[in-house]
Amino acid sequence: MPNRVAVLSDIHGVLPALDAVLAEPEVGAADRIVLTGDIAAGPQPAEVLDRLLSLGDRVVWIRGNADRELLEYRRGPRTTIPDPIAPWAADRLREDHLDLIAALPASRTLPVAGLGRVMFCHATPRDDEEVVLVDSPLARWHEVLDGLAPEIRTVVCGHTHMPYVRLAHGRLVVNPGSVGMPYGRPGAHWALLGPGVDLRVTPFDTQAAVAALVRDSSYPDIAAWADYFLHARATDADAMEAFAPGEP
Repeated sequence: MPNRVAVLSDIHGVLPALDAVLAEPEVGAADRIVLTGDIAAGPQPAEVLDRLLSLGDRVVWIRGNADRELLEYRRGPRTTIPDPIAPWAADRLREDHLDLIAALPASRTLPVAGLGRVMFCHATPRDDEEVVLVDSPLARWHEVLDGLAPEIRTVVCGHTHMPYVRLAHGRLVVNPGSVGMPYGRPGAHWALLGPGVDLRVTPFDTQAAVAALVRDSSYPDIAAWADYFLHARATDADAMEAFAPGEP
């Protein structure tokens, strides 16, 4: 049973942010690194996948909706993706990258010391695009978590790019936030599990990272993209308002 698990979500193809988190001593010492989806859809898609592949079997991969969309765009049936950077990112993936994404599960359940069996997924256990928020009512959480095995007492998700920990019907729900596209405050957000839950944020030189993306990525609008997302120009209030229509 792993004693320590580092959870990285929503990297979105931002290599400087990923490298900052991987340089954290506790990530280096973690028994497992779990990726809860939306790994490659961003300015350095191939570079991020290759960096993670170099870590070997310590990494536990889970597919997010953005990963699925890249695959559907390249191999059908999708012909468009609403996120402007995503089609560009999809076209930069090699066939082995696409094979990797095609094989990823939508969720994984792992034992973690102190937490028992933990389910890892992207958005919710049943859907990779479903929106739940820290202030979603308990009735909504009951609907989303219904059907999980009783022994799963902790659920770790991502998707909304905002970190939180809350109880819902006796289960602990954890969102580590986003490594590469944070909302609310800058920095690379992640979580450390075992024996409890510790939300972390890794600061890094944002200006240097923006300059590196402008230098290394050929995405046509990279300067504006990097400035907006790496500086977390979207506030938590902006994000909550944008996500609210996704809740019934």
